[in-house]
Order: sequence, then structure tokens, then C-alpha cells
Amino acid sequence: MKILSFGEVLWDVYPDAAHLGGAPLNFAAHLALQGADAYFVSAVGKDELGEETVQEVEKLGVKTDYISVSDKETGKCLVTLDENAVPKYNLLTDVAYDHIAMPEFSADDEFDAIAFGTLALRMNNNIEVLKDIIRTANYKEIYSDLNIRPPFYSDESISFCMSNATIVKISDEELPTVTQSLLKKELDVKSAAEALSEAFGQLKLIIITCGAEGSCAYDCISKTFYEAPVVPVKVVSTVGAGDSFGAAFLYKYFNKEDIQSCLEYASKVSAMVVSHKDAIPKDLYNSL
Repeated sequence: MKILSFGEVLWDVYPDAAHLGGAPLNFAAHLALQGADAYFVSAVGKDELGEETVQEVEKLGVKTDYISVSDKETGKCLVTLDENAVPKYNLLTDVAYDHIAMPEFSADDEFDAIAFGTLALRMNNNIEVLKDIIRTANYKEIYSDLNIRPPFYSDESISFCMSNATIVKISDEELPTVTQSLLKKELDVKSAAEALSEAFGQLKLIIITCGAEGSCAYDCISKTFYEAPVVPVKVVSTVGAGDSFGAAFLYKYFNKEDIQSCLEYASKVSAMVVSHKDAIPKDLYNSL
């Protein structure tokens, strides 16, 4: 299995520590841990943090061939704590990952899927680069985890994802934003899946995660719904849960598992992630 994950890489910078993150990287790392060839398309700055980023991505087992170097600084999210220890986030803009360079693919580069979300599409450069990748790369499917992060999305970025993806993942929290943006109305989960399938005819599969209510998938071809309950665990941190869910689902999907099995496996993986402090627990898949 070979995946091309496109998008942001950034450091969450706390007063006393910094942690590497970004949904597309977390997604790629979880695929790599399962044994997939995961390639990451992003950009870092000509700074010390940029060098460290590439080294850390390599340690995760993710291919760094398509990480470019920008004149902009490496992406950061500055995290401060108020007097009650409640965090406030300042996601910096116009950073390296907003200026991703077009990769140079070789003739034998064939991917099972290209993956991306909305955050890395907040500036026009990356939309144009992604259009070129979609037009020129060899791939079977396009996967989009919308991963909407207000205010860093637009009707255009949502529409771009939905218009190009063949497999899409949306959380129930994001669903009202998506349906209001694209369909000009809010719908329940089942009605939304059916309506989005009708509106975007290239879609094959719509995955909707519903937190404590579990998850569901709508097969747009057979018009069939599948559901899986959440796996009960003690929640330590929800960071990276959605990224791990998508990676686990696709790993099984591209290994020809049925949709129900994919949902159940993804639910198990994401539950194990939220029971850990780290978004990418290194030993996670040894116990599955």
C-alpha cells in the first residue's frame, strides 16, 4: 500500500516544550506504523526547526522525498495557558506549509491514494499545487479528511475537497458546516450522507465519525449504510484520534477488507489512541 499525504506540518509550541504535529503527518505516520509506504508532501523553513522536522518525520517511518524547503518559517501553533491552565492557540499563518512546492514524481510513482484536508488549502498556492498533483500523479483514489479548523477554511476549500475526493471523512461536528456550505441547509447524519452522495457523483464512500456515538459509512455505489459503536476506553487525549481512524480504515480498505470490518478496526485503533497521551503511540499496532 502506497499513500501520498499532502498538507501541514507544524509544531505545537508550549511555554516549556514543543511537539510535532499536523493532521496529514499524523495520518501518514499511522499508515507507516501499519506497514504502508507513506509519502508526505509538505514544506519546512530554512531554520533549525525545519531540519528537526525532517529528522523527526523520518523517525516516524514516513518518506520525506517530497518535503520542500521554503523561505518562510517552519509552521508553528503557539500555545499559552491562562491562570486557570486553559490553553489558547495561535496558529501562525503564511508559514512554510502554506507554500508547498510541486513534487517531482518519477514515472513509476503510483499511489493507492492521495490524501489531504482543508487547513493546508487556506492559501491559493497550495490549491494550485494540489490541482497539479491531481492532474499529473498516478493514483487510484483521493481521500479527504476535511479536518475543518475555524477560521482556516472557506466554502472554496470545502468544495475543492468534496469535488475531488472519492472517499471523504467528516466528523459529526463538522457536518453542519459542510452541509450549510454546500447544500445551504443542515441535515441529520443519514440524510446528509445521501444528499452529499447525490451532489458529488464521484464519491464512492462517505465516512462520518460521531464521537461517543461511534461511526458510520455510506457506500455511495450500493447506497448502503454501515455503523460501528465506539470502543469504550478511559480518554487521556483526543489529539490524533481522527487521523488514526482514517489511516486504520484506509489500511484495511486497500487490503480488500469489507466496509464493516474497516469501520470496526478503525474504531478500535482510534480508541487506543485516545487512551494514550501521544497522538502516535509507537507500540499501538503491536497489540492489535
